[in-house]
Amino acid sequence: MKSRQQQMEEATYKKVAVTSFSAMVAESTTFPIDIIKTRLQLHASSSTTINAFKVALNIVTNQGFLGLYQGLSPAIIRHLFYTPIRILCYEQSRNTLFAAQSQSLSLSSKALLGGLSGVIAQVVASPADLVKVRMQADGRLICQGLQPRYSGPIDAFSKIIAAEGFRGLWKGVVPNMQRAFLVNMGELACYDHAKHFVIRNQIANDNIYAHTLASIMSGLSATTLSCPADVVKTRMMNQAASEDGKLMYKNSYDCLVKTVKLEGAKALWKGFFPTWARLGPWQFMFWVSYEKFRQIAGLSSF
Repeated sequence: MKSRQQQMEEATYKKVAVTSFSAMVAESTTFPIDIIKTRLQLHASSSTTINAFKVALNIVTNQGFLGLYQGLSPAIIRHLFYTPIRILCYEQSRNTLFAAQSQSLSLSSKALLGGLSGVIAQVVASPADLVKVRMQADGRLICQGLQPRYSGPIDAFSKIIAAEGFRGLWKGVVPNMQRAFLVNMGELACYDHAKHFVIRNQIANDNIYAHTLASIMSGLSATTLSCPADVVKTRMMNQAASEDGKLMYKNSYDCLVKTVKLEGAKALWKGFFPTWARLGPWQFMFWVSYEKFRQIAGLSSF
């Protein structure tokens, strides 16, 4: 007979496993949209008309179909840390507060828990996120007939540490944390609240229909809230020091101001459609598979 402590530890291991696997499935199926979004955000010229279709066509023409998966390996490595930490941290803190209050948490309370959980997870996963963005951006060099900076994730980690120091792996961590707070505030809180709203009002039972509706709502809210921070994060993480050691952006606020000044406020939502087009399917793939895997593993619904 297993003790309560052993049962809790076993449940935690199961949650980590199903969370990681569900995140890998969602990341792999939606990654091409993410690389299009990143290229759009890095495109700083307001004089040239560019859209998601042109970016995708350019990638496939110059790099082939596999070019749409440039940077997939560090993205998966990132999610092996990022997603389990934020999901388990949110669920544990939510359940603890629920037990203490003996009543359902408000949306604002869930939003705060979701945001803080995302920040903690992002600090841990930021180096892998940095490598992913750098490798995605390298595709532009290939399209211009130039040599990419990195041959793979290990090479990227090594070169970044050699050129920028160990702390260089956390370049852009502040805008990354800001984005993670907003994304998870919208994603975790909205999914949790929307799913229970759908079930409580008998719109659907706790099944794939409820999970789909909740994932659509969470994807849209997360994109709306996080897109400006995502643009700033992407540009901060991609910048490298010039020969004289100067950087284009001093900090996330400087990046925000310069982006708006040079390109207008609309630039903060560059890549909004591919971001939403990815977050929507990502949310669907993740939450539906996650809830199903939890059920198979003998765990309760999220």
